[in-house]
Amino acid sequence: AFDWDYYEIDGHSFSEILGITQEVKKARKPVLICANTIKGKGVSFMENGVQWHHSVPTKKELELARQELGSLQRGI
Repeated sequence: AFDWDYYEIDGHSFSEILGITQEVKKARKPVLICANTIKGKGVSFMENGVQWHHSVPTKKELELARQELGSLQRGI
């Protein structure tokens, strides 16, 4: 639409994000990148939770989220 280059990627995939940045460096016209994401991905009580569009986690929730995300990074 409007003669732009359009790309749709998984916004949680570092390889796709890095790959598309290399691709758009060659662009000769405007570029639109649609990065599909899931709000709160990887945190059990936040994932797809509407309230996290405007809420701030408590200290306890923040610690739990950090633990869950740390487990993902370590492959646990």
